[in-house]
Order: sequence, then structure tokens, then C-alpha cells
Amino acid sequence: MNSERIIKKYPNRRLYDTEVSRYITLADVRDLVMSGQPFRVLDSANDSDITRSILLQIMLEEETGGQPLFSANMLAQIIRFYGGTLQGTFARYLESSLDLFAKQQQEVTKALTDNPFGTVTRLTQKNVEIWADLQDELMRAAGFPVAPRKKKE
Repeated sequence: MNSERIIKKYPNRRLYDTEVSRYITLADVRDLVMSGQPFRVLDSANDSDITRSILLQIMLEEETGGQPLFSANMLAQIIRFYGGTLQGTFARYLESSLDLFAKQQQEVTKALTDNPFGTVTRLTQKNVEIWADLQDELMRAAGFPVAPRKKKE
């Protein structure tokens, strides 16, 4: 089933998965994320969507145990974007970058079995173009002029 699962968070801080009719842990929610299962976490008191809060809790657990993904410097830089004029642009940039990375990870895994060198060359060229476009968007958002870029055929 690929429909969105609803998880309720109760005042006792317990999470209840309405699809399987049982209480679950943050580790179970992490498993849903890892499997790609769409879900939302709702506060049982008012049905407000608290999915982001739960995802941040999972990230905090991941960051405090084992090998952290974010350095202190990186986190400080991200925090500096909050409330700034480029916050929305930065959020779109990060989301686009992560989407691109995930998509390319899938493509590479699939394509490396066929033609590894051709695949790496194509992905590198595509990456350069995408990063240049994202950089142009950031520069425009910051008010800097951006010269038109020639697209390679």
C-alpha cells in the first residue's frame, strides 16, 4: 500500500500508527522514511501536522549517534539563513540539490552495470549544468546580474 500513513502523537509522547493499529517508536518512523513510505504525523489534540518536528527528532538522534552528517560549521551556516532575504531561495536550493543527488544516486546504481565510464561522464556534465543554474538563481535572488549561459547540445 502506497497511500499516506497517518501517525498520531499523543500527549504521553507516544506515536500511534493508525494503519497497523499499534504504538510505534521513532525508529519505526525512521524505517518508514528509509522505505519511502509516505506518512504524516498529526498531533492527537488538534490534528495539526507535526511531521517536520518528528523528522527533526529523528535527525537529531542520527546526528548524536555514530557518524554525523552535518558539521558544526555547516549547521551554523544553515542557521544564519533563517530570517534572511535568501531563506526561501536557500531552502529551494537545498531541496533541489538533495533531489538531484538522490535521483543521480539511483541512475548511477542502475547505469554502472551497463557503461560505467559513459555514465560518469554524462552525470558530471549534467551536474555542472545544474549547479551552474542553481548558482545563477542564487545570484539573481541576491540582486547580482547574471550573464546568459550557453547551453551545450
